[in-house]
Amino acid sequence: MDKLRILIPKGRIFDNVAALFAEAGFPLALADRTYRPALGVSWLDAKIMKPQNVGELLELGSHDAGFTGIDWIKESGADIDEIMDLGFDKVRIVAAVPNDYDDAKLRSKKLVVATEYVNLAKVWLEKSGFNYRILRTYGATEVFPPDDADMIIDNTSSGQTLKDNGLRVTGVILESSTRFVASRAALADTGKRRRIEELAMLFRAVLDGRDRVMLEMNVPEDRFEEIINGLPSMRSPTISPLYGESGFAVKIAIKKHEVPDIIPRLKELGALDIVEYDLRKVVP
Repeated sequence: MDKLRILIPKGRIFDNVAALFAEAGFPLALADRTYRPALGVSWLDAKIMKPQNVGELLELGSHDAGFTGIDWIKESGADIDEIMDLGFDKVRIVAAVPNDYDDAKLRSKKLVVATEYVNLAKVWLEKSGFNYRILRTYGATEVFPPDDADMIIDNTSSGQTLKDNGLRVTGVILESSTRFVASRAALADTGKRRRIEELAMLFRAVLDGRDRVMLEMNVPEDRFEEIINGLPSMRSPTISPLYGESGFAVKIAIKKHEVPDIIPRLKELGALDIVEYDLRKVVP
């Protein structure tokens, strides 16, 4: 089977994708001023590219799989398949205008709209009924108003950059996050499809592991039923008899946000020697 050719995005998405690979068992090594990271296995061939280009390169067939925001997939209109939503690098694509622009002013003139999202902007502006001209930008879009543009269409996470530049959100166009995506040709290849599905399984295991912890405890025999019946877990808890004494050792994998409530409750019910530890991967 040929190597699986995978695109890893540069910029703000890179660190999260690199961490995901490392936790999945593929530590990413990237020498300075190179675009060809090593992932420690012979069947993976990686290349660093801008997330804006990932979708189209996959559609063209020069690579098999990659990572990019759903915003750039929709902007390019690339005909590719989404394997999974990784859920990180969440942003909103918004329209924003100077704070002193009211709705009447926006409708009274032909707007200059600065954006990197030319196609998404056109669809939204037409649907919203604005008279406009698009000015394509190449980063730092928020600096254009009010001198060089009346409106921007850009991505934002917290919205703080917009506020710092005297802008207010006037419309939300899209909510985006990083996706693991693949070309149709790669998915039609049995060997490559298997590798892509294996990666997706490992990524899901890492993400599930980040969200859960393992609790271990000793449970006296006379409190067993009450404690077990009150335990949350992915499936049934793991239970083993304690050596040389009455009672049981119990393990459960639970969501991290449940921990502050459940540990005091377990202690109150009579659980002993409670230990919490992180999980690396969870494969249901």
